[in-house]
Amino acid sequence: MSTVIFRQFLSRDEMAQNTKRSINELLVSLFNHVMDMEAKAVITEEYNDITNNDMHIIEAIGVEEPRNMSQIAHRLGVTVGTLTTNMNGLDRKGYVKRERSEKDKRVVYILLTEKGRRAFYHHRDFHKKMIKALVKDLNEEEMEILYRCLVNLDGFLEPGRG
Repeated sequence: MSTVIFRQFLSRDEMAQNTKRSINELLVSLFNHVMDMEAKAVITEEYNDITNNDMHIIEAIGVEEPRNMSQIAHRLGVTVGTLTTNMNGLDRKGYVKRERSEKDKRVVYILLTEKGRRAFYHHRDFHKKMIKALVKDLNEEEMEILYRCLVNLDGFLEPGRG
């Protein structure tokens, strides 16, 4: 029985319930696919010495201005202690370097090396392609609705707000 014919026999509440169930299944599937695809697309031969998690740390460091460990940990939603182990590995593998502040020698900034910058842009390109695929058939109004939906989801997933 086609979906259109089947919906004739459902109440509005039943259709809404089915739609919500379908959205949930789709979100779970999307999460799993994004994680799998990102790992395959991002961790290539050139970057086989780091993990997908490391790529997200590189993304949080960014290429704009130097950041200290507290700023990076905040962006990732982790503690500085948790981040330190990963940062040591990225430093050892040549993706990041540490520099003391000229103004305050107690402050240590984390910067991407040339190798780290290449990894950053490689990871960013994957995300650009993913977003392009997501919005390719949407008009401006639909993109605004999608954006609002994702803001709502982000708010729900944010620690302490769900």
